[in-house]
Amino acid sequence: MKQLFCTLVTFLFGLHTLSAQPAATSYSSTPDLVVAHYTPQNITQLGEGHYLVDFGKAYFGTVAIASEIDQKESLTVHLGEKLQAGRIDQKPGGTIRYQRALVPQLIAGEQVLVSLTPDRRNTKPQAIPIPDSIGVIMPFRYCEVENLQVPIQSVSFAQRAVHSNFDEGAAYFSSSDTVLNRIYDLCKHTIKATTFAGYYVDGDRERIPYEADAYINQLSHYAVDDDYGMAKRTNEYFIANPTWPTEWLLHTVMLFYQDFMYTGDLSLLQKHYDDLKVRTLQELARPDGLITSKSPRLDSAFKRKLGFDNPKTNVRDIVDWPPGQKDTGWKLATEAGERDGYDMSVEVNTVVNAFYYHNLALMAAIAQHLGKAADARSFAAKADQVRAVINDKLFDEDRGVYVDGLGATHASLHANMLPLAFGLVPERHQQSVVAFIKTRGMACSVYGAQYLLEGLFMAEEPEYALELMTETTSDRSWWNMIAIGSTMTLEAWDMKYKPNADWNHAWGTAPLNVTVRHLWGITPATPGFGRVRVKPQLAGLASTKVKTPTPHGPIVASYAQEEGKELYTIELPPNMTGTFVLTKGKVHSLNGQKAKGKEVALSAGVNELVVRR
Repeated sequence: MKQLFCTLVTFLFGLHTLSAQPAATSYSSTPDLVVAHYTPQNITQLGEGHYLVDFGKAYFGTVAIASEIDQKESLTVHLGEKLQAGRIDQKPGGTIRYQRALVPQLIAGEQVLVSLTPDRRNTKPQAIPIPDSIGVIMPFRYCEVENLQVPIQSVSFAQRAVHSNFDEGAAYFSSSDTVLNRIYDLCKHTIKATTFAGYYVDGDRERIPYEADAYINQLSHYAVDDDYGMAKRTNEYFIANPTWPTEWLLHTVMLFYQDFMYTGDLSLLQKHYDDLKVRTLQELARPDGLITSKSPRLDSAFKRKLGFDNPKTNVRDIVDWPPGQKDTGWKLATEAGERDGYDMSVEVNTVVNAFYYHNLALMAAIAQHLGKAADARSFAAKADQVRAVINDKLFDEDRGVYVDGLGATHASLHANMLPLAFGLVPERHQQSVVAFIKTRGMACSVYGAQYLLEGLFMAEEPEYALELMTETTSDRSWWNMIAIGSTMTLEAWDMKYKPNADWNHAWGTAPLNVTVRHLWGITPATPGFGRVRVKPQLAGLASTKVKTPTPHGPIVASYAQEEGKELYTIELPPNMTGTFVLTKGKVHSLNGQKAKGKEVALSAGVNELVVRR
């Protein structure tokens, strides 16, 4: 285990607290970052005066070196994320990081920080700036030192890491599936390490927030830490800084809605309600209720209304990323990219309209919470219309699948997993849609996997979802990220699927939030977790334990199979009640008292449930 080398130093940049609604949590409007020093896990001698220092996990930062003996000669220091033949890979490819630096000398008793060169791209004006007090940082796990003239025993190395004031003890997960445990840990570390900018950014290549990246990052952060300020800060950033993909714009309402559900704080919904109405893209609706990014109403005036400074911004559908080889010029392992052959020529796009439906449904709920009854009814009516038209015009009855868009004949994974994830699929069509999805495997990106997994749990298909999460034989898997040596989730399944990918991208952490929100089924039933819903779909796991934070305190739960019965223990914090929901079996007893049915009420404190199949 890594140990703190010195006390955490906290930087508070203009910290202040906003007034909160009941059951809400306070948050900082500016980054609350710490600088922590971690000691090496292993030091290997490669030659005379030549050492490889392995810190065990990658963080954003630099290296601090201290010596008990003077060395007047300069050191050559290499930092990197990846090894090649036992040394740091100096040409790692893509956006995997490597840098060489010189340390002029070591003076006994003094600590020297390795001085890094800023990256041209991620320090442009569009990038989130790193405070001057922190300095230039990069992601790295390894430090290689050449020309060390003093005994290695007299030198100390520390990984000077920058991240949020992350509470490691706020959450945990373990289970009888050791692969799933490793993947959870990979994702949890990714969330901690990628908080270095104080906002949810897209990794190290650009250091820019993108709505879809931030949404997965937000849900995963909620699962493991009780810092809600970073999500709020990032969400407000998007109001003035939208990005170009149609579906990314449609993530804005989703981001704000989840903030409200997890914190109970209405303030950002009140403040940005009119902005969120615009971000639904409802002004692009056709007479049949569906929307298209090819609408003439998506003009300069509407783009300014959306928040774009440049009215010439080309807002267009993305479906998934990267697109096909013909669109990127990259030599890709899959010529079609991550879109599963999606027909991008369609004017009315199924994926876009699935997101649009979800936006309308969420806005109906938001309007209701804000006391805007007329708007709530209007949004609900529009959602009903869109749902009906999608199922009428975009569903192929003969094949039992959704096609990619109006007039399309091609049916992709994406055109089916998004309607499934957002509750658009009527019960009579679920079997054929799920059957089709199972033929496609992981024919989507690490981003798309969020919705593939959500859709499967929505359809109560946890076994297949768990199979995808714990896949070990395909390179289109989280296990592959571990196998190739990364300690954070990748931007893509493998470098061959996105040649400029990075090794520090939190949009790859879907298994983390899915494990908590869907496998264990722990979600807020009311805003701010006044009530919780626990709907476990544990997919044959023999045992599992979980802890996840809420504004009221942690929820701690365990499960084990025992002699034909299943034992659940769910401990809720004070001021919280909830509902336990089963998809299979019936509750036999609760806290020793007879109970029956598939739903039982949970109280604050310990709830012990016996379930019989």
